[in-house]
Amino acid sequence: MGRIIVHLHGRPKQKSFSQLIENYGDRLRSRNIKLEIHSDKENPNDYQNQLLKNKLIFLLDEKGSDFSSVEFSDKVTEWSLNSEDVHLAIGPVDGWPQKEKITSKNSITLSKMTFPHELAAVILLEQIYRSTEIIKGTLYHRV
Repeated sequence: MGRIIVHLHGRPKQKSFSQLIENYGDRLRSRNIKLEIHSDKENPNDYQNQLLKNKLIFLLDEKGSDFSSVEFSDKVTEWSLNSEDVHLAIGPVDGWPQKEKITSKNSITLSKMTFPHELAAVILLEQIYRSTEIIKGTLYHRV
């Protein structure tokens, strides 16, 4: 069974974001979901190229496919049953440098709005956590 791996480019600078990211990372660890924080000193082009070597990679981008929370939980279920790891990646501070390599097939969006990458990380991790709670049938997701 493959894992879901969330990639961040650089450690969060603001303590409040750092705490939230760590909190959700801790909650998700036991659910076969891993958080990888890459050095922000890594060249953004190299970061993107390295990520694109993965077979199942989804870059977060405002032009990506969008999902409701329930639809996203269906994707999380699908990914968790996959034999290969699925990678979700948040771009560097200034966004993805090679826009031409982003397609609707390899990207997802959290919103049509643009967020700071640290806030995007919190939202993504919360949505993954919410998905695992929807799958478990808990009352966390109230509609």
